[in-house]
Amino acid sequence: MATKNTAETPAKPPRFERLRQIGQAYSMTAKVDKFVGLITFAFFMLGWGVFVAVGIIVKLEVYFAVIGFAVGILVALIMFGRRVERAAYAQVAGQPGAGAAVAEGVRGWTVTPAVAATRQQDLVSRAVGRPGIVLIGEGDINRVRGLLQNETKRLSKLVADTPVHEIIVGEGPGTIPLAKVQRSLQKLPRALKPAEVTEVRRRLAALGGMMEQMPIPKGPMPKGGRVPRGKQR
Repeated sequence: MATKNTAETPAKPPRFERLRQIGQAYSMTAKVDKFVGLITFAFFMLGWGVFVAVGIIVKLEVYFAVIGFAVGILVALIMFGRRVERAAYAQVAGQPGAGAAVAEGVRGWTVTPAVAATRQQDLVSRAVGRPGIVLIGEGDINRVRGLLQNETKRLSKLVADTPVHEIIVGEGPGTIPLAKVQRSLQKLPRALKPAEVTEVRRRLAALGGMMEQMPIPKGPMPKGGRVPRGKQR
């Protein structure tokens, strides 16, 4: 007799969930990187071929071919992951809020998007972690610099002893590419203890961010959006 699904019996996860995720990642990446499949396969063959060649030289063809097959898959997955990450950055690059969205994915950081903005979609977001406070500016570099200066002055009155770093996301001189935002945050020297980070976050919680008062979705803003006049800083 077939058993019926009940509330007490949790549903089992899909058997090939991992393969489904890889398929979705491939579909997304192929939209901006049409050679992702070919390049991934080429690296698989390269990794496997090296071991096969070594196996032929030492006369252990089967043994090295099996090991090389596994190594080839590993190399292909690593290369595929990098192409997927690069494609993801390419899809959101240039959109207001992209830098804050990337920072939110970095472990150990608390990000408050859009603490300052202009009608031209220039944004400044705030991240708090062990290195202190990082202000992430996005948009026109000249307008963003003014926003960063104003925000730094505002923070100095509340957390004067906390280091404040400024970065501007972009592709020109004096900016950091979107793909390097995560690495830039991770490279900053640690200046605060965990208890001090908690205290800084508590003090800054009162400041909040414009995202809490505006109907702006989290993450990158769609192009064409505008900041309401009454919410500018």
